[in-house]
Amino acid sequence: MNKLFPDEKIIKTRYFGIHQDWEVPVPGFFIISTNTPHRSIEEFSDDELFEFVLLVRLLRRGMTKVLSIRDVYFFQNEDTEHGFHLWVFPRLGWMEKFGRKIQSVRPIMEYAREHMLSDKDFLLVREYAEKMRIFMQENWQ
Repeated sequence: MNKLFPDEKIIKTRYFGIHQDWEVPVPGFFIISTNTPHRSIEEFSDDELFEFVLLVRLLRRGMTKVLSIRDVYFFQNEDTEHGFHLWVFPRLGWMEKFGRKIQSVRPIMEYAREHMLSDKDFLLVREYAEKMRIFMQENWQ
């Protein structure tokens, strides 16, 4: 695994952590993961579930207010060795050439891995992460 952004944590709460995706240099591509080993949302306690919903809503609110991201895709798969995580994938203007269907996400990710490795791209990823870190810390319970 090639970790481009291993230190870009947005927030850590009692049950979850949010960070910039480590491998794909797309600004605003965040991952919510559990702090305890869960495979599925069905394994969450009521307290975990409640915090998860509040956290997703706050993250999404910040992405709209702070980063001006209008649309996102949410992905969660249970057949991973990494345990439960929710991908929050932004739809940014430059992505329109790939289309707006779910099938467009993989080509967007591949494009980012191949063509968005400049200092300018990395700075933008880190800028988005920093803005969201500030927003989440100021607004989390």
